Amino acid sequence: MKAHLLKVSNQSLSSFSIRKDIVSYFYNQYHYHPEIELLFIEKGTGTQFVGDSIQRFQDGDLLLIGSDCPHYLRSDNMYFQGDENLHVAALVVHFNPEILGDAFLNLVENRFILQLLEKSKKGLRIHAKTKDAVVKQMRQMLTNADQNQILELFKLMDFVSHSTETELLASRIIENNPNDKETARLNQIYNYSAKHFKRKISIEEIAEVAHLSSNSFCRYFKNRTRKHFTHFLNEIRIEYACKLIKENQFQVTQVCYEAGFNNFPNFNNAFKKITGKTPLQYSKEFN
Repeated sequence: MKAHLLKVSNQSLSSFSIRKDIVSYFYNQYHYHPEIELLFIEKGTGTQFVGDSIQRFQDGDLLLIGSDCPHYLRSDNMYFQGDENLHVAALVVHFNPEILGDAFLNLVENRFILQLLEKSKKGLRIHAKTKDAVVKQMRQMLTNADQNQILELFKLMDFVSHSTETELLASRIIENNPNDKETARLNQIYNYSAKHFKRKISIEEIAEVAHLSSNSFCRYFKNRTRKHFTHFLNEIRIEYACKLIKENQFQVTQVCYEAGFNNFPNFNNAFKKITGKTPLQYSKEFN
């Protein structure tokens, strides 16, 4: 899938940037950039698109998104309602892998860092004690500008590269070929789907959003995502259903309709196809 090339500003004129964002919602575009991104979500919930992966994100998630990996964090609809008391917050590090240099990265001692940077092109979620240590170091880097930030960044990457507490997100590395018209069209499809997934979205309706005929849209979407639109939409719904099941606020039969399915057999089949488990099996694991 094609995505928007984002130019990451570097106002500090440093070799990399670290900042804390407190905004109404996260950057609302499917995009990529040559810089590697280390993102800690302090506050916020929604759906994350990383490569061909669709998952929920929530408070406390830590992601490592590699060079040119297309991604998009779509905040939940409530963040777009204009509530001044509702916001998202994140710590963000951006750095270009070129600052380390090919000769340095290819040293045998740095082979694990090189492997980490390659894996990050599919996106990584960092868990448990590794996450806690990384976030602690990010906070120190944010507040202590006098320390050697490049050295601290290298130590941080080396630490993560030896950890087993990481999870690959996407199934493949996606090549990007930017095109402004296609970028706008795909972002319209993504935004519309993430906003309206709780109700039925027909092919005719989403094709109109994309300014294509129904047949052209089906070919277009499958060609760029390697997925049928129905499967893509069900992935969004099932990730939301998993969130509701974990929260244990609804019976599983109610979750079916809250997540946008119109009958339980369809919900059950889609859930098992995507997660490998039935909704009831999934519920028993968490509740």
